Amino acid sequence: MIARIGIAGAGVLGIAALLAGFMARSAEAAGPSPQALAAFNQYVDRAEGQIRQEEAARKSFLGLQAFPAPTPEDLEARLRRGEIVITSGGISPVEVPGGLVHHWIGIVFIPQATIADVFAMLQNYDQMARYYSPDVAASHLIKRNGDDFQISMRLRQHKVITVMLDGLYDVKYGSLDNDHQFSVSRSMQMVEVSNDASPEETHDGDEPADGPDHGFLWRTNSYWRFEQANGGTFVEFESISLSRDVPLGWGWLIEPFIRDVPRESLLFTLRATRKAVLANNQTAETRIAPLRHRP
Repeated sequence: MIARIGIAGAGVLGIAALLAGFMARSAEAAGPSPQALAAFNQYVDRAEGQIRQEEAARKSFLGLQAFPAPTPEDLEARLRRGEIVITSGGISPVEVPGGLVHHWIGIVFIPQATIADVFAMLQNYDQMARYYSPDVAASHLIKRNGDDFQISMRLRQHKVITVMLDGLYDVKYGSLDNDHQFSVSRSMQMVEVSNDASPEETHDGDEPADGPDHGFLWRTNSYWRFEQANGGTFVEFESISLSRDVPLGWGWLIEPFIRDVPRESLLFTLRATRKAVLANNQTAETRIAPLRHRP
């Protein structure tokens, strides 16, 4: 959700001014067209069919065949060495009428962690900013029913300019067995808000959306898979999102933002997830250690 480019002095001001001009012109957009949403939903249906098929068996659960590696054993070795491996879900982005569908998949190994350790962090929905700052500015658990959650989250995207988005999400968890579990998060609404909006004012879907819509992110679905194995847990994160297309004449300026942010966001999310789970486990171990050494 965040990327930085090194442009100095007047160059930054000049590009920022051009971006401000683009945003002023594009603020009249009323959101994705019905054709863009239909194409996104069709893409999601096909992708989810493949995901469900992979999640139905242990052997295919992580979908390792999608990643660039000579063999699954080679990929596992890279992950256990600490690499985060990312690949596109085919051609990304895919052009649809008035928009772009972005599809990225990444995987990380978290040593000495269980699925329960990962869930203890991921399901702490009131504290997402603690783990995923600066990409997540605020989050809130609206309601929970067993393994189903409804949450709100404010995202921060930055590339010369900063874009703030309030999202309302439905999140569902499921499992193949104790060592193979998964979740899916679907955005129900995305609302662009001003950069100075208070974190306490996150949109919860109770009121109509009201604000600019530059189309930097219209929809985003996240698919997580968790496989507990010898020595830790593999975490796979698949992201499918919809943004506006690149406007004619603005490609050189807008295209890097629209095309680069989805991949960089996925990489950041996996890196932050591993860091947070390891830190939580270290904190827990530190608290338990004095009890172990009591005479």
